[in-house]
Amino acid sequence: MSTIAGNLQAVEATIQVACEAAGRPRSTVQLLAVSKTFPAEAVLEAVAAGQRAFGENYLQEGVDKIAAVAKALPDTRLEWHFIGPIQSNKTRPIAANFDWVHTVERLKIAQRLSEQRPFALGPLNICLQVNISGEASKSGVTPDELPALAQAVAALPNLRLRGLMAIPEPQDDPELQRVPFARLRELAQDIVKSGIHLDTLSMGMSSDMRAAVLEGASIVRVGSAIFGARHYE
Repeated sequence: MSTIAGNLQAVEATIQVACEAAGRPRSTVQLLAVSKTFPAEAVLEAVAAGQRAFGENYLQEGVDKIAAVAKALPDTRLEWHFIGPIQSNKTRPIAANFDWVHTVERLKIAQRLSEQRPFALGPLNICLQVNISGEASKSGVTPDELPALAQAVAALPNLRLRGLMAIPEPQDDPELQRVPFARLRELAQDIVKSGIHLDTLSMGMSSDMRAAVLEGASIVRVGSAIFGARHYE
């Protein structure tokens, strides 16, 4: 068994235990393998171990990797999620190459993704990124601005607003980790009450996925626990 396959099994076990603790079926949580900075070969190893959804932060790296993996596995359907910051001049290739975008925080970006999504691909799945911890260094719409953005994005063609995403301030205490995730869940519930259907909470990473699952995560974004430590150039 490859290291990646073994790591996937370990992450799967963590999610399973968290689901049991939360009284949730395992099927309610999708594991998104964050493959940024790792080569296409690492993705192929993960696919061989059964993984089908992958997240990329860097546009050109992600587009190149999607093409390389598709060439190697032309008959395998994978799901690609863009989870990095979005510049206005990068929306067209994102709209054309990815199935999901988790990091929409401005209406202008959503409008461009809507206009540039190839119709033949069907609607692009969207999560709105919320700055849940109020950190100046973090991207995301504020909780106060969220309802208006959700209403506007939900009305756009070629997009499907699925839910909310957040990257909270890191915490070591498992109970403190749960607080921002609970807040994100409450924000999503408020939007649903306003008449917009949401089914996704993208929250939790390698260090806090258990807390996220306990608070209702439907997608956990796990990178280093699957692929190992990253080496940035």
